[in-house]
Amino acid sequence: QVHLVESGGGLVQPGGSLRLSCAASGLTFSGYSMGWFRQGPGKEREFVAAINWHGDSTYYGDSVKGRFTISKDNAKNTVYLQMNSLKPEDTAVYYCAARYGGIGRTNYEYDYWGQGTQVTASS
Repeated sequence: QVHLVESGGGLVQPGGSLRLSCAASGLTFSGYSMGWFRQGPGKEREFVAAINWHGDSTYYGDSVKGRFTISKDNAKNTVYLQMNSLKPEDTAVYYCAARYGGIGRTNYEYDYWGQGTQVTASS
């Protein structure tokens, strides 16, 4: 059974940083592309970032480009999201997702999802 477990969320002041982690089990992690999505209050789920199975190709949503960085450690079965210069509008529940094969940028392309971790950027 596949499990994706996010961690690292919390409360941070605007301009601050957080690093989210997503630990995967029950799948051959090196064969999966990984993505991060978020859902703010009253909003639809939004694409944040994705990385291919090998870890050498990445995509970002326009609202986070230049501030967020996704990375993947196949030896640790973990994907990370480094978030810098956080803004109040980044407040959301952040989800990681796994997709077998090539990189994806929409909800519908992903096979497995974590339960989410709350990120709040507020003073």
